[in-house]
Amino acid sequence: MAADLPDLPDLSYDDVLRAAEVVARELPATPLQSHPLLDAAVGAEVLVKHEHVLPTGSFKVRGGVHLASTLTDAEQQHGLVTCSTGNHAQSVAYGARLAGVRATIVMPSTAPAVKQDAVAALGAEVVVRGETLGEAGAAARELAARSGATFVCPTDPRIVLGHATAYLELFRQAADLPVPLAAVLVPIGSGTGAAGACLVRDALAPGTRVVGVQSAAAPAGWRSWRSGTIETAPATTRASGLATTTGYPLPQGILRGSLDDFVLVDDDVIDEAA
Repeated sequence: MAADLPDLPDLSYDDVLRAAEVVARELPATPLQSHPLLDAAVGAEVLVKHEHVLPTGSFKVRGGVHLASTLTDAEQQHGLVTCSTGNHAQSVAYGARLAGVRATIVMPSTAPAVKQDAVAALGAEVVVRGETLGEAGAAARELAARSGATFVCPTDPRIVLGHATAYLELFRQAADLPVPLAAVLVPIGSGTGAAGACLVRDALAPGTRVVGVQSAAAPAGWRSWRSGTIETAPATTRASGLATTTGYPLPQGILRGSLDDFVLVDDDVIDEAA
């Protein structure tokens, strides 16, 4: 099943810079580090951006922090609703707590219990609906429409700009390296991280390739990028953070013009690397 890309908002490097000012007031910069054993295993020099040290254990909290700074009066009054298998859920819950607003997170039954518990611990209400992210998303939109709350799409422009700040940090840190980065490898679920990487790379390091990596057991984003339309596909991956069943228009619009390559990896290979 496919759909054409709709008209999309323009996001710029200047937008990322403004988002970075907001995020830096709440979150510390994360390290970009080398690991000799990893270099030996893959036969290349590899640098890892350690986003797991952030409060929710993921780069996605950057999106929630930026979102919190941009809420409208209506959003503050009526609250937020979103859907997620975990990391985006924690991001919105974290941002809502910062802003002092209500947040309801709809999660599929397949979302790990530890992530459901983490969302609840941040003060959000967790509602379990459906078995897939698509089913949870439909339930979240219905709930938002009934309650008057704002549905926060995982690819809301405010979220994407927050995610992009991770790559602004990365490319600024890499500017001090003796050799320019050859490539940045970005895992793709919805594609917000990769879209952010492309926005920053195009401004700061046009000679560096950005390569997306997605589970072969959840290939909707990969199919969408290859076809230039929004594709859907089953998501049976064990990597819950990558378990998306559709491409998303906003990141796909950026990736189609800027992503250098996009590869699929079997879950067994992901497990082996972990």
